[in-house]
Amino acid sequence: MLTRAWNPRGTLLLGNICRRFSHSQTVVGAEKCASPPSRGLVLGIYSDSDEESGLLTPNAAKYNEDYTHGALMDMLRIAGPMPRRGEARLFFNLEPTYSVVAVCGLGSDCLGYDPVEKMDLSKEAIRLASATGCQELQKLKTSRIYVEDFGHAESAAEGAHLGLWVNQEMRAVERRQFIPQLQLYYEPSLPCDSNGWRIGLAKAEAQNLARQLMEAPANHMTPTSFAQNVVHILCNSGVNVEVKVRSWAESQGMDAFLTVAKGSCEPPIFLELSYYGTKMSDRPIVLIGQGNTYDSGGICAKKIHALKDMRGDMAGAASVVATCRAIAALKLPVNIRALIPLCEHMIGCNAVKPGDVVTPRNGKSIEIENADYEGVLVLVDALQYAGSFGPKYIVDVATLSDHVLESFGKVCSAVFTNSEELWQRIKHAGVHTGDRMWRLPLWDYYTQQMTSAEHVDVQNVGRGVGGESCKAAALLREFLPCGQWMHIDTYNVMTTKGEDFPYLRRGMAGRPTRTLIEFIAQACCKEQ
Repeated sequence: MLTRAWNPRGTLLLGNICRRFSHSQTVVGAEKCASPPSRGLVLGIYSDSDEESGLLTPNAAKYNEDYTHGALMDMLRIAGPMPRRGEARLFFNLEPTYSVVAVCGLGSDCLGYDPVEKMDLSKEAIRLASATGCQELQKLKTSRIYVEDFGHAESAAEGAHLGLWVNQEMRAVERRQFIPQLQLYYEPSLPCDSNGWRIGLAKAEAQNLARQLMEAPANHMTPTSFAQNVVHILCNSGVNVEVKVRSWAESQGMDAFLTVAKGSCEPPIFLELSYYGTKMSDRPIVLIGQGNTYDSGGICAKKIHALKDMRGDMAGAASVVATCRAIAALKLPVNIRALIPLCEHMIGCNAVKPGDVVTPRNGKSIEIENADYEGVLVLVDALQYAGSFGPKYIVDVATLSDHVLESFGKVCSAVFTNSEELWQRIKHAGVHTGDRMWRLPLWDYYTQQMTSAEHVDVQNVGRGVGGESCKAAALLREFLPCGQWMHIDTYNVMTTKGEDFPYLRRGMAGRPTRTLIEFIAQACCKEQ
């Protein structure tokens, strides 16, 4: 995990993040203010489901004693059962400093890593509590919200900032939800991990950036406008952006990528991002993000219900861009090269047809049996191009197969890798962030299904029934230049209904951005 320093005073960090909904609340206390409260405070309490008493966190206990002289705990007892995990109690005008206080349930104080769930439950409880409290105070249009660290400032910052984000860029200004300021609350006499808060803030803002890019309507987020947005987002961040056009891709022999783009009047773009956090001679980590700004399915058109969220088919590209910005903001000592092929997959007079054959950079031919299985075609040329940088390893992120949704629901991303080391690292990163990963097989059985045709080298569907996500990964491996590689299929975690992770509101999820950042950061800490 990231190295963190304890600071006795802490640093107050601001973030302007807005938005709407919450999990559960009870309003208790003195009479409500006539005007919106100007300062709100979010504190925590441990309480098991079978207990009527609770244990305040150290910050909450200190506030209860020094600010309210025990009134906060008295009001909690009067209010009834202690707030359970995901619940909040609101108290008004307990003392002059904070006009409203949200006390949020953390569940048991004995939570920790659960080897069955493959998750640190205590950190997940903190994210939920932080998000719930902030959402309740935002409903009251509280202008400034102070959030305690709940014992882990990074998770508290993540929950608060992720929980308050809402997609409202396309709404009229006067109809947008109130935007509170967020700050870390600390008591000078208690330890305060201001560095952890800063790290959590950077991760949450990165995931919110990915959500923002994914939520943009496809007519506002074409390959060209995506590139323009990335240039704007990353300017002065320490990340260099190169925008390469169709003629460059043609000169590189990117036949598969260009074939997918032919059906649209929007020109394809190939983005190349570079960040140097250590000496230039160090081999870079190459990140590849699939960038289909809209996927209609082409001639093999999708059903209307499947088209609804296809503006988010560039989730891989969005998470890679956001990851690069966070890595630069955290000044991690690592070199990154990010490759993002951008195109629209549309029905047009030049659209790719079932039966067409394309030949990517390495000369292996691919027969396109189903035009709706275009994601692998977008990635294979980028994989080949990645070899020119002599990478430490390659990680690609894509929304390739809806079959992972049938297998996992929204609970985790699917991982395919030829490296046990990479798998262990991404698994541990997922434990830390609460955004879990699950490894699926890269067996030769699937490779044989994709390469069994006599007339071409590879097919994009192959023979056999089922295993589509495994077969897609097997196809990608055929175009891997060399070395360690990991493919993350995020189709199933592209969206959320706001119930799978209560601190993520309904819409595009931006996953697994925080896990990618942690995955790279843990390697930096290990090497130092």
